Parts: sequence; C-alpha cells; structure tokens
Amino acid sequence: MQHIVIIGATSAMAEHCARLWVQASSVRLTLVGRDAARTQRVADDLRVRSPQSTVQVMTTDFVDAKAIQHTVHNITAIAPVDVVLIAHGALSDQTTCQDDVLACDAALQVNGVSPVLFAEAFAQPMVAANHGTIAIIGSVAGDRGRKTNYVYGAAKGLVARYAQGMQHRLAHTHVNVVLIKPGPTDTPMTSDLKAKGQKMASVEQVALDIVKGIAAGKPVVYTPGIWQIIMLVVMHLPRLVFNKLNI
Repeated sequence: MQHIVIIGATSAMAEHCARLWVQASSVRLTLVGRDAARTQRVADDLRVRSPQSTVQVMTTDFVDAKAIQHTVHNITAIAPVDVVLIAHGALSDQTTCQDDVLACDAALQVNGVSPVLFAEAFAQPMVAANHGTIAIIGSVAGDRGRKTNYVYGAAKGLVARYAQGMQHRLAHTHVNVVLIKPGPTDTPMTSDLKAKGQKMASVEQVALDIVKGIAAGKPVVYTPGIWQIIMLVVMHLPRLVFNKLNI
C-alpha cells in the first residue's frame, strides 16, 4: 500500500489531492496539520470516501525546525514514504508586510523556510531508501518579484531555488523532486483576490494537475498550464516595460 504524506493537509489543494489519491486506490495517508480539529475533519471525510485506506493524523509546529525534524522522524519510522506533498502556506498581505517587519518575517517563515525544511528533512530517509517523491507547492509568484506581492513571491522564489538544487543533487538517485507552481486558484486562501474580480482556476483542476504531475515525476508543474507561457513572458519583459506595469 502506497504511503503518502501531506504536510498542510487542511489546505484546499491538498485536500482535493488526497481525495483523488483515495479514489484511485487504497493508500496509507499521513495528514499533518497545525490545527488538530481541522485536520481530523479532513481525515474523517477521506475515511468515508475510502474505508479501505488508512488515514493517520498528526500535528506539529510548522515554523520550528526541531519540531519539523521530530515530526518527519516519527512519520518515517512508521512506514517508508512513497510521496510527500508539502502544501502549506498563507497568502500574505503585501502592505502589511511592508509596514510590519514581524508580519514580513512570519510570511517568509511559513511560505519559504518551513516548506524547504520539511523537504530537507524528508530527503534524508528517502535518499537512504533510494525511493520516493518530494513534491513542493510553490507559486507562479516566485518567478519574478512584483510590487504587489514581493514578500510572498520571495518566499516562493526560495522554494523554487531550493527545489532546483535538490533536483540537481538527487539527479542520479531514484528520489524525484517535483516543484508545483499554481496560478491563482479558487480556495479560501484567495477569497480576497476573488472578491476583487481576479480570475481563478478551479481547485479540482489544479489538484488533478498536481496528482498527474507527481505520478509522472515532472520536475516542474505549472497549473493551469497556460501559466508557464504567461510567466515566461513576464520573466523576459525588459525592466523599463516591467516597471510601468501595475502588477
């Protein structure tokens, strides 16, 4: 039975990925969250959808390195990990981060430092087993710093560079690293953006792209796929043109 670990299991993307996995086959799921009650509700729903699957719940401090290491050790001691999806984060408010260095620090920690610490902690036992996939959810926001969200974008840029480095390091092993770059997606985290009229991808489609990308072992998954073209254009805009844009 495949062992899939989801870090940040209460996120909408992660929950929909879990539903796809349990619908496809019997799996062992380890759901890791910060809020025990919310994580348990996700687990209960998955057990109803797939009674033959095994669903375990764990909680931890996502911004404490020792807690992260301890949690990963406990998970890998239970059973070897086939897939870990690192999906947690919070869409920080740029203006608040500019005005409050503590808010800026919190945003960088939860969206950047924390995901890469989880990835590094899982890499050690996976490399020892020479097996598994580490999937990390980044964002298209990490491709180029923009004035409207550069704190969040910088955190996701850290995730992207870290994933690229891990891919290079593990290129000659049987451990895959998949970097996922969603565009704006219709989840509770983006409700403010949706209220302002921004177009959103459906979380169901994004989750399907993620699950397919992980199964295929793709190094980078843009979802929806059109964002790969959009960000290619944005990344190559000349500075004089880019600086005139209100994005």
